[in-house]
Amino acid sequence: MSVVEPVQAPCVLIAEGDPWVLDMLSQMLLSVRCDARLLACADGSQAFTALASKPDLIIAARELPGGDGLDLLRNVRAKGRQPALPFILMSNRSDAASVREVLPFAPTAYLSKPLNMDALRQRLQELLPSNGETVACPLPALQPGATLPAFLEGRRATSDGGPLLADVKQAINRSLQPQGLDLKVLEAEIGNDPQVTAVLIAAANSAALHRDGAVQNLMQALNKLGTTQSMNLILGLALKRCAKLSDSLLSRHAEHFWALSLHTAEYARTLARMLELDQERCYCAGLLHCLGDLALLRCLQEWQQAGGALDEDVVELSLNEFAAAFGSALRTRWRLPLELRQLVAAIYQLGGGVYSRDALVMHLAGQLARLPADQGLEELAQSKTARLLKVGMAELGRLRKD
Repeated sequence: MSVVEPVQAPCVLIAEGDPWVLDMLSQMLLSVRCDARLLACADGSQAFTALASKPDLIIAARELPGGDGLDLLRNVRAKGRQPALPFILMSNRSDAASVREVLPFAPTAYLSKPLNMDALRQRLQELLPSNGETVACPLPALQPGATLPAFLEGRRATSDGGPLLADVKQAINRSLQPQGLDLKVLEAEIGNDPQVTAVLIAAANSAALHRDGAVQNLMQALNKLGTTQSMNLILGLALKRCAKLSDSLLSRHAEHFWALSLHTAEYARTLARMLELDQERCYCAGLLHCLGDLALLRCLQEWQQAGGALDEDVVELSLNEFAAAFGSALRTRWRLPLELRQLVAAIYQLGGGVYSRDALVMHLAGQLARLPADQGLEELAQSKTARLLKVGMAELGRLRKD
């Protein structure tokens, strides 16, 4: 009787300077082989050091900070390994001279950026076979004695953000026109999803693309990233663990925060239009202000899937204790523009001193969104914020009716 060899987890080195592209590549790889051991490198120096781990596959950008992906390929080929180590080289340069320079070193594939993710997936499926066996990747169980506060504190600095609320695959399909991806249609399809909006703005402001001023709204981000890169990043989000909430308790809370975000964003945009301020930046700040709550709910699902218990009281307590810290950590780690972060903060509290009109708009929008439906507008109309903006009962009434 023949013996089937056990499936061996491959080791894959990914070298890419843009953190958002690096994350997207990692998610793509794990969607093909969830058991892969990843060596994620942000620069050439890290990539050369990681060669000592003897990876089974290398995916590297030619344009790397502190090094060159072509130099990495040269180094690998100089070792004369047989059979040749699979090496996918990615580059912004697809001209004939650049391609000819690479050919003597026999890359397994030379892919131009922005990447065609379907082509990359096909390559990975060819290079990372599973011997016909199903690869099982169970979620790691909680350590004995693990507590939810400690778990959440540990995830605060590494959270992937909130769950997806839009159907991103359907949004992409609806935005595809005969001439390509229509960014205006795509913006309309995904413009109410806080996670997608935040990630695209963060990616557009990354070091690799940060020029000509900060990107502060979704349409600016889509235009800077371009159609292919935008589509890749959006679809990459759907590959992540807990991208959608499956637990009804957590989903119910997410719906609440999504509705609150949308109401705040719409009020902020309408107020900004009335006062001739930047409408889309105000809308974006309103949309993103509950991202910490949503990110926490996603981490609570991770806790539950790892074997932890949840109930209504635990969820409420966790939100009260950790949501603000999650949101602050995310906005800072993703390097969202300072002006945008300041407008998000203004929704909750106005700082001391002189207030900008944008900050006042955000604070009033937040107050209006949180006002119970059966409560009158008189007290809000008499608030300091409304008086400074010269927004009275009539304007507030029209806002609420809309």
